[in-house]
Amino acid sequence: MARTIGARLQRREDPPLVRGAGTYVGDLRVRGCLEAAFVRSDVAHGELRAVDLAAARRLPDVAGAWSHADLPSLPDTPPMLDQESVRGRPWPALATGRVRYVGEPLAIVVAADRYLAEDARDAARVDIAPLPVLLDPAEAAGSAVRLFPGSDNVALQRDFGEPIEESVWRDAAVVVEAGYRQQLLAHTYLEARAILVDPRPDGAMTVWASHQAPHRLRADLAGAFGLRPDQVRVIVPDVGGAFGGKSQTWPEYLAVAAAARRLGRPVRWSEDRAEALTGPPHGRGQNQRVRMAADADGRILAYELHIDADVGAYPHTGAIVPMISAMIATGAYAIPRVHVRARSVVTNTAPTAPYRGAGRPEAASAIERTVELLARRLGMDPADLRRRNFIAPQDFPYATPTGFTYDSGDYAGALDAALRDLDYDGWRAEQAHRRHTGGPPIGIGLCTYVERSGVGAEFGAVEACPDGTFVALSGCCSTGQGHETSFPQVVAAVLDVDVDRVRLVERDTAVVPHGTGSFASRSMQIGGAALYRAAGDLIETARQRAAATWALPVDDVGYRGGELVAGDRRMTLGELAGAGQLRADVTAAPPEAFPFGAYGAVVEVDPELGDVTVLRIVAVDDCGVAVNPMIVDGQGYGSAVQGLGQALYEHVRYAPDGTPAARSLLDYLIPTVSELPSLHFAATCTPNPNTPLGAKGAGEAGCIGAPPAIVNAVADTLDLDDRSALQMPLTPYTCWSAAR
Repeated sequence: MARTIGARLQRREDPPLVRGAGTYVGDLRVRGCLEAAFVRSDVAHGELRAVDLAAARRLPDVAGAWSHADLPSLPDTPPMLDQESVRGRPWPALATGRVRYVGEPLAIVVAADRYLAEDARDAARVDIAPLPVLLDPAEAAGSAVRLFPGSDNVALQRDFGEPIEESVWRDAAVVVEAGYRQQLLAHTYLEARAILVDPRPDGAMTVWASHQAPHRLRADLAGAFGLRPDQVRVIVPDVGGAFGGKSQTWPEYLAVAAAARRLGRPVRWSEDRAEALTGPPHGRGQNQRVRMAADADGRILAYELHIDADVGAYPHTGAIVPMISAMIATGAYAIPRVHVRARSVVTNTAPTAPYRGAGRPEAASAIERTVELLARRLGMDPADLRRRNFIAPQDFPYATPTGFTYDSGDYAGALDAALRDLDYDGWRAEQAHRRHTGGPPIGIGLCTYVERSGVGAEFGAVEACPDGTFVALSGCCSTGQGHETSFPQVVAAVLDVDVDRVRLVERDTAVVPHGTGSFASRSMQIGGAALYRAAGDLIETARQRAAATWALPVDDVGYRGGELVAGDRRMTLGELAGAGQLRADVTAAPPEAFPFGAYGAVVEVDPELGDVTVLRIVAVDDCGVAVNPMIVDGQGYGSAVQGLGQALYEHVRYAPDGTPAARSLLDYLIPTVSELPSLHFAATCTPNPNTPLGAKGAGEAGCIGAPPAIVNAVADTLDLDDRSALQMPLTPYTCWSAAR
């Protein structure tokens, strides 16, 4: 295994992408393909009285235009996971009766090209009678205004842990309280959502989509249109990023499929940037109230967290995310009394979905900001307070009060490594020096985190080919994570062959029989484990076949370097495959894993202007065995930059009438290379005890660890006692106001 596991191999998929030779949904050339555009609501909440498409239909080269009234059998949008939250809250693919967010699709227009389709879209006339708008989840939870008549605005509510007796709070040496806001974020992938549907006369269809879970999309489309799964083929070409927002079946996909079937011609929809910023999906969006009690020595006695999550107008894609926040709420700490109440609340914002980290960043932000506040009240160093409350390595597996069982960890080891790389003592000395002599104030912030990775089962297969090469099939679906490189590394390691002899196939439901997809940092942990087992099973199957061929006991047949060996006899796997298919199929379902790590940030804040300059970020992540550390580092950089974006720049803002403020990237700030601070990455390795590969999830840690580390550093710089005054994003005005 040492030959490829842990090797920093260059990504195979990069050369065509950096040359501009990739193939995305928008690059496909399908004969007779038409282009779609959507008429959308410009009202956040209202009664839909009429959608008049007569003028649109009269324009040249318009193939068709339909509202819900024209497609009465158009199926509703299916929920991604949770059935309970959507009951009584249907999400029509094209709005009918009522609109609930700006950007909701009202009609689909199909024409010879996108320009003509947009001209026809603009010719449509819509009549909407406005209704009261609800934007804040806490307000919406108690409002008499109901987004869905007959259904409460609280789509899902769950409690985790046990309610904490008042005596605990009354008798504790110190109790801290705060309120935090996890602002709404846009996914801002390079390539927005896109789908192309090519129908057949028998009702079947081939679908190309920028997606994370092709088999889920196949099942949803088949169920929606009354087809067998084998009548829907989903192919995922190159994908320009996903971050959790492309795991779902969105209403536009159903409308495009219905239009293609009605016309009997291929139809494509490619989302533009204005649609991507104003419509779904959004990420994050939580109001959090926290309370933490400790004794005089800094032992945390109790932790209480109340979450009101803004899941947007329809709970189909985001209601489960705050429940993940609730279950991972205690982070790296052994806290005896914990109670979390999480509510998913519908509002008149665009629907939310998982966004890189999906619930774990929100939880880490709440507890890590509160731990630093507790350290301030106790007059303790924040690092020392953390060490005093960490779950000890000997206590694993550790059952949390909220329902997770952590597999393994060394949280103090990760924190100590981060402190060394950050030069924590040196920066503390510099901070004291500046406070004494003057100069721009600086602060240091820390975050230790635990995240959950991997969920569900995954398919993997390895087949030997007569030419001596191997094909690995996976039900995962790369959206930029480097599967084409790292998965062959796993197979090559087990087979003890050169990695160049292994080719990966995924992202096509006609070739890969079933699969779950890539999200929740599951690809290597579960998909890699499936391929690891499949490669081992292939060797065992080959040994049995060779033993039968040579009339020997199986134990007399050995294997090394792609060859079966028994005394002087030799046979390659390729030769054996030439006599009949040689393949092993596996479905792996290891338990969830719990990667962890520690982040440190040093910032400088201009006291007059409130500008924040991040001087340094250090990240120490533990994802178990890293199959390709270079790819893991790349994922770390990407996620850390997105974490920086949440901390300092990004926010999906709404006017009081529910109109989104951003229509382009001129209006929505994301960090560019000019804003990047000094980033340093390191790792510890605590192998996953539940898989032979030992890998845990990687790729979302920066979104989890960077924001609270940066916010804690700014709070430290400003010497703040009231942490509720400092809410992300930390704009200059926010910091200037908090300082005063």
